[in-house]
Amino acid sequence: MDQSIRQKNIRNFCIIAHIDHGKSTLADRLIDITHTVEKRKMKEQMLDQMDLERERGITIKLQPVQMHYSYQGTPYMLNLIDTPGHVDFHYEVSRSLAAVEGAILLVDATKGVQAQTLANLYLAVEQGLEIIPVINKIDLPNAQVEKTKKEIVHILGCQEEEILLASGKTGVGVQTVLERVIERVPAPQGDETLPLRALIFDSIYNTYKGVVAYVKVVDGSVKRDDMLHMLGTEKEGLAVEVGLFHPNLVPTDILRAGDIGYIATGLKAVSHCRVGDTVTWKPTDREAPVERLPGYKEIRPAVYASFYPVDGDEYTMMRDALEKLKLNDAAFTFEPESNQALGRGFRCGFLGLLHLEIIQARLEREFGMAPTITTPSVVYELKLHGADERKLLYSPADLPDLAGIEAIYEPYVLLSMVVPSEYLGNVITLTQTIRAEYKNTEYIDEERVLLTFEAPLMDVIINFHDELKSASSGYASMNYELIGYRESDVVKLEIMVAGEHIDAFARMIPRQDAFGEGKRVVEKLKEVIPRQNFAVAIQAAIGGKVIARETISAYRKDVTGKLYGGDFSRKRKLLDKQKRGKKKMRDIGKVAIPSSAFLAVLKK
Repeated sequence: MDQSIRQKNIRNFCIIAHIDHGKSTLADRLIDITHTVEKRKMKEQMLDQMDLERERGITIKLQPVQMHYSYQGTPYMLNLIDTPGHVDFHYEVSRSLAAVEGAILLVDATKGVQAQTLANLYLAVEQGLEIIPVINKIDLPNAQVEKTKKEIVHILGCQEEEILLASGKTGVGVQTVLERVIERVPAPQGDETLPLRALIFDSIYNTYKGVVAYVKVVDGSVKRDDMLHMLGTEKEGLAVEVGLFHPNLVPTDILRAGDIGYIATGLKAVSHCRVGDTVTWKPTDREAPVERLPGYKEIRPAVYASFYPVDGDEYTMMRDALEKLKLNDAAFTFEPESNQALGRGFRCGFLGLLHLEIIQARLEREFGMAPTITTPSVVYELKLHGADERKLLYSPADLPDLAGIEAIYEPYVLLSMVVPSEYLGNVITLTQTIRAEYKNTEYIDEERVLLTFEAPLMDVIINFHDELKSASSGYASMNYELIGYRESDVVKLEIMVAGEHIDAFARMIPRQDAFGEGKRVVEKLKEVIPRQNFAVAIQAAIGGKVIARETISAYRKDVTGKLYGGDFSRKRKLLDKQKRGKKKMRDIGKVAIPSSAFLAVLKK
């Protein structure tokens, strides 16, 4: 087939929506209609490969699939990418959108437009994609189709008749959605005669083939045994295999401009083949330098937490387990660290709290490990006196002497919340408990409001989502995206147990919250640290100043129990002897802190 005719019949598109609005179910029905997978092999959430995704009903890893469909006598090749909806995977979603020309905007008829619907829609509009609005779950008895239509018209500015109605579960209206994609989504623009330029929108590790890059070929073509060059990481590899998604990997002879497929590169680490990078031929195989495709950036973890094995003997096993997880996840980072209270462990970097939960769940399932996890914290930036560049601070324990610090900067996010108007008062009261700055209120319709705030990332990731759900009876939704660093008045809160600094409890908190938080932590620790044979002082301090203290009283043996009668000085003598013994014991005594204490401090 002639290249220009072939390219005209390709449609690359994705589905964007809030979590649990039915992306994966709609994808199942599209696969059904196009007979991509045999009926006997079909299962629910066909594109979600991990058990964890099926159980939680969320997409963690994006998944492409190629479908073939004849419309009005013309065969079309349809490439669908099923994207994750969660804010932690914002960058992956943006790269997936860069690999397609159109997007189905899916909205649940029972829930309406939600925070991540808007966030992903804005990303798609920025990329200049053709948007096809679809209302899903119209078969449910509590579906509010007319209300949802008005919301979509408000945010998208389209006509009501352009909005399609469908049910991913029953299949009603799905064929119309497929036909609308063919009619409205433009064919990819690319030139096969130019040198190879392919955008990596995801990558996985395969034991036999090395790193498998999921790519959209923008220009040129790639076939087996081509020498490859990654423009971002400057790594070189060999195309061990090229192929398409059906939805499992199926080898083919060549990938041409406009195709979405995979290249097995033979590289040994996912970090060599990053999402957003451009693949081209090796410099010796092309005459002129190739321009990198736009949008590539290094993913930097936003949240850090430390994992410690419960048993010190499991340290090596945990390191091997984390290395295996990192093979498939370039955004996850870890490095060894040690701690007086918890022993040897690893400081791990994550995109957000859901990412942390996923790694923790995979450690438990795939490797049978349940680590102790310290308080999650964010990366601060320090401006030191006399230094031109800012220094990154990953852990409060590494904070240098305050006399040498000119300013501390912390990451801020743009926080968007979609809230039913009846809960507006509760949610605004909740935002006053964190350092949120009000920005804007927009009414989506008479009953739902979009609130926008700017807030520190640290305040948003700890407990805020749970508190928002409580304040709105579960109806509000939130989304956040990083907007940069700002100077903040934060201090390091240190906890001392029996005069010993416990690094695992140290954290950065706003100066105005220091006294309240210090008091809360020492009271909590008094409840969870077991009593000793000597009195244990628990202190919260900022710099050298103690701001809160609690004392765990000692077990006390009744040394005067056997006395009877006689002078009081006999009793006093025995009590003084016990006191001297306790003092000696305190000087050499060490307090064992149970791992439950670290989790107890986390929970407010």
